[in-house]
Formats: sequence, structure tokens, C-alpha cells
Amino acid sequence: MEAPKTNVILIGAGRGMRLMPFTKREPKSFTVVTGRRILDWTLDAFRQNGLDRFVYIGGYLIDMVRNGYPEFSMVENSNWANNNILFSLVCARDYMTGGFYSSYTDTLYKSDAVSALMASPHDITMVMDTRWRERYRFRSQHPESDGEKMITSGDNVVQLSRDIPPESASGEFTGVMRMTSQGAARFLEFHDRLYDKYAQDGIYANNHPFRMAYLIHQMELMIQAGIEVHCVNIPGDYHEIDTVEDYHLASDDWSRFA
Repeated sequence: MEAPKTNVILIGAGRGMRLMPFTKREPKSFTVVTGRRILDWTLDAFRQNGLDRFVYIGGYLIDMVRNGYPEFSMVENSNWANNNILFSLVCARDYMTGGFYSSYTDTLYKSDAVSALMASPHDITMVMDTRWRERYRFRSQHPESDGEKMITSGDNVVQLSRDIPPESASGEFTGVMRMTSQGAARFLEFHDRLYDKYAQDGIYANNHPFRMAYLIHQMELMIQAGIEVHCVNIPGDYHEIDTVEDYHLASDDWSRFA
């Protein structure tokens, strides 16, 4: 019997105010870069690796995604305006238990990033861009201090934080990761312990209430607790599109692949 396909969870609930006016009438993932939506670039990276079972976590203008991609399994983060990436991801917990891939939906990357994840033997693996500072030279609206930076030893992630000095970072987390069923179980168990402790909006990381936590906040706490987190590297061919400036920079560069 053929093994069931692994879910690919796409985190796309937020509005993306810094990308206005592109996000005035469409979700951020619908922004067109060199003739294709960011979302379609993402789907292509996974489909080229035989992964096509997509779960979309929506919020802002979710019906546009439902109508445009009827093949998706949809999960709604109904309180998207008052929470953040970690909360959004865990909305799809029912799709995680057999192992999963996940991705932000405001990023561009190629199929080799997914191929590298597939080849990883580890339970929790994140994709890191090792040439990240080359992009930041041109990003005046999104400084290096905002980057989700990583310090690694071999393929072990030893630190993950925006507070890492840029010159000390091994690279930047691209928002793409994979967990096996064992990794997902550890992730969800750890999340639930945090939730029990901070559910009343207790401050738990960088002065963020729990509902506003980023994914990297939990991942860093897991690393500190001794849970192994690994990485695979890509040397560039990655863009985060957070601002209009990012959009123009990515469009100019990504024309290589149009």
C-alpha cells in the first residue's frame, strides 16, 4: 500500500500591511512577481518534489484563496488580526501528526530548498539561507536586526533569534521547515506546555504575549530545552517580500526564472 502523502502547511492568515497597496484587495500570497503569484512559486517548489497535498491557513480574505485554489484543505485562523505566526501554524495541528512541511507565504525559493529538506534524516529541519546578508545590503526598510537569524554547528541549530548579531549569524531562516511525525509530536507537546503556562497572555518571549509569538520564539525555546533542531542550507535564491521595496528587489532578481 502506498504511504499517504505528507501535508504541506502554508501559513497565510495575515494581511501584510507593509506591502500595501498590493494587499488592499488580495491576500499577500497573491502578490504577482514576474508573472506569477508568490503562492504559485511556492506550490511549484513543492510539486517539483512530488508534494501536492496543501493545507492553507487563511484569515484575511480567506474566501479568495478558497475560490482560487479549491484543491487546498483550508484552515481558518478567525482571529488572525490579533495573533501571529505560531498561533496560525498550530491552527493546523490536525494536519501535523503524520509529519509535515510548512512554509511562510510571503517568500520566494526554488525546488532545491524542498529537495534538501526531503533528504534530511532528522525529525526537525529548517532551511537556512547562507547568503542572506547579500540581500540585506539593498533592504533599507527591513534591516538585518529584523532577520530571523540562526547560529549553527554543522547541521545543528544552536541559536535562533532576531537578536543574534548579524556578523555572528550562520544564516537566516527562510520560513520553510519539515518535521517527521516524531518531530511534530515534540513540537505540539512543547507548544501545549507553553500554552498552559502563558494562556492568559503572559509575556513569554521578547515582551510578546503568547498569542503574538513568532514561530522562531518556540523553536528557540525548544533548542534551549535540549530538543535537537537541524538545518539544511541554500546559498541564496531566496527572497522575503515584506515591503514594497522587497517586492521590487525580488522582482528584479526573480526575472532570472520567469
